[in-house]
Amino acid sequence: MTIDNAVLSFAGVVVLAGLALGWFVSPYWFLLTAFAGLNMLQAGFTGFCPAAMIFKKLGLRSGCAFQ
Repeated sequence: MTIDNAVLSFAGVVVLAGLALGWFVSPYWFLLTAFAGLNMLQAGFTGFCPAAMIFKKLGLRSGCAFQ
């Protein structure tokens, strides 16, 4: 698995978890989904992604998007 795949998978899990928690627990959990979306948007413009840095330190190999 590359860093790119890990970041996209992690973002998908965070979005789905935020939606499920917002639906079943409290609407405030929808803020987690909003945060994930904003983080993906800024990563698209700046290339800076904290999750990619963590996955790189965990030893995943680089992909096309995150070096």
